Amino acid sequence: MRSRHALVAFCALVYFFLLLPLLVVFPISLSSAPYMQFPPPGLSWQWYERYLDDPQWIDATIRSLQVGAATAVLSLALGVPLSFALIRGRFYARETVDRLAMAPLIVPHIILSVAVYGLFARLKLIGEWYGLVVAHTLLALPFVVLVMGAGLRDFDRSLEQAAEGLGASRWRTLTRVTLPLLRPSLVSAGLLAFITSFDEVVVALFLSGARMTLPKKMFDNILMEIDPTIASVSVMQILLVSLVLVLIGRFGRGLNATAR
Repeated sequence: MRSRHALVAFCALVYFFLLLPLLVVFPISLSSAPYMQFPPPGLSWQWYERYLDDPQWIDATIRSLQVGAATAVLSLALGVPLSFALIRGRFYARETVDRLAMAPLIVPHIILSVAVYGLFARLKLIGEWYGLVVAHTLLALPFVVLVMGAGLRDFDRSLEQAAEGLGASRWRTLTRVTLPLLRPSLVSAGLLAFITSFDEVVVALFLSGARMTLPKKMFDNILMEIDPTIASVSVMQILLVSLVLVLIGRFGRGLNATAR
């Protein structure tokens, strides 16, 4: 019993240590000081107003949202069929394909960035948003394959057999039975792909050029000028991701209840 309490206390301390930076970022983002200062001397919305009034910050945010959404769509378009092939298919070199799909999780991002930069420079894709989408899809694809693979392993195939026994074609079974029941996995995979793209800075440093994404803009701002605007942008990122996770959690529970 004591060991269990000790484990709980240790996990609580680790969790508090990981969340401690958030306790600092939120007050700094509302600081009335002209520079980063903790604790803040007063409260003010000035740094949020500076972010909203700066077209460079807004352009970088919109570009990151666009690239993230496109990455999520492309990752699902490639990852879902690949997951079906890896889980249900029986073909030559299946294990090799599986390892290649997981390779971006193992290879450091800096190495991938250098390799992709060399290729994209020849194709004249440096600075193009669709070049970033392709590169981010390479990084997000393993998460889609992992999540969809887990969903397919737990899927009850007798439901598909029942639909086919009632006369449904394979395509109708896929679109009316399989994919609707896998929707929580699809939504989770798309969310992970979006977050992977939205938070990626290493690839953006090599490929975005003058058209910056939000992480690259934050990186450049830290190098050139540190002010509490960084804290306000970080807080908005945290709130955005938290809101999306809450909505996905509620959406997934509703889908599971419907399926039951």
